Amino acid sequence: MAFARITRMTTQRGQVLAFFGLVMPIVLIPIVAYAIDAAALGTRAAGLQAAAAQAAEAAAQQVDAVALRASGTLAIDPSAARMVAQDALQAEEPAAVLRQVSVASTGVTVVATEDVVLPFPWFESKASLLARVTARLVPGYDSPSSRLPLPSNTF
Repeated sequence: MAFARITRMTTQRGQVLAFFGLVMPIVLIPIVAYAIDAAALGTRAAGLQAAAAQAAEAAAQQVDAVALRASGTLAIDPSAARMVAQDALQAEEPAAVLRQVSVASTGVTVVATEDVVLPFPWFESKASLLARVTARLVPGYDSPSSRLPLPSNTF
């Protein structure tokens, strides 16, 4: 009786190894595919966010010269801001779509989207990214600093 039990234990050796050899790829392949999709999506999202930020900064620099000369206040030209934002976004991310450019008196908000096709379409085949960035126009040089070695009357 004891001999039969020893024989049965030795015939079952290696079954766990075969089980892990069959089950581990079934478990690990989707996890690896998800990790690759997430990395690709994260890279594209960072690129879209940077391109939208650059477009917003370029749009915020479009000063309305007529308003500046008339009243002396800083304002952004909405039509010029939209054109510059479109050009800047297309230069950085050709696949991105400019959805909205909102111009306040000294601020610009750019909303851009991009559809990304994922490398492994097991879970989803496509993802949509959204970037929303706001940039402000602020006056730069107001008056000379008191810490300058030059006298202020030369300015």
